[in-house]
Amino acid sequence: MATVEFAILGILHEGPMHGYELRKQLATKLGAIRAAIGYGTLYPTLRRLQAAGLIIEAGEAPATDDTVPPLTSRRGRVVYKITADGKERFGALLAQAGPETWEDAGFGVHFAFFARTDRATRLRILEGRRRRVEERREGLRDVLARAAERLDAYTLELQRHGLEACEREVRWLEELIANERSGRPPRTSPPQENLGRS
Repeated sequence: MATVEFAILGILHEGPMHGYELRKQLATKLGAIRAAIGYGTLYPTLRRLQAAGLIIEAGEAPATDDTVPPLTSRRGRVVYKITADGKERFGALLAQAGPETWEDAGFGVHFAFFARTDRATRLRILEGRRRRVEERREGLRDVLARAAERLDAYTLELQRHGLEACEREVRWLEELIANERSGRPPRTSPPQENLGRS
C-alpha cells in the first residue's frame, strides 16, 4: 500500500475527520513529507480506501470559517472514518519492517507512527534505515574520491552536502537505536530550543 494510504489510515485511526482537517493533520504529522500530499493526491486516495472498504463516509461536518479552505464552497465537509478492516490493515502495515520502510518516504511515514509501533519493529526499521543511509554515504564518498577533480565546484559542493546529510542521519539513527535497545524514548525537547546553539 502506498505511503499516503498508510498515513491516512494512521490519522483516521486517531478519529474521524473531514478531508481538509485530514490534510492539516497529515502536514503536522509528516512534516517535510507532506509536500507530496496535495488535494490531487488526497481525495483520489480517500476514494480508493473507500472502495477497498478501509474507510467510510460518516456524515458531514458543518462548515465554519476555520474549516473551509480558500476558494472552496462553504457547504459541510464529508467526514471520513476508518473501518474495522482499515484498522486491521493499519496494524499490519505498522508491523512491516522490510526494505520499503528503509527508503525516504516509507521511513518517514513509518517513523511518524512509531509511537504505535512495537519496539522490535521500530528497531528493525531503524537498523535497516541506517544500513540504507550508510550505503548512500559510501556511494557519495566513492564519487568524491574518484571523480572530485572532474566535477565543477557546484556539483562538488552538492555531493559534499549530500555526504554531510548522510553522516548526520547516521549519527541520529545510531542515537535512536541505542535508545531503543536501552528502552529510553527519544529526546522530547522542541526543535526550536536547539536552534542557534553551537
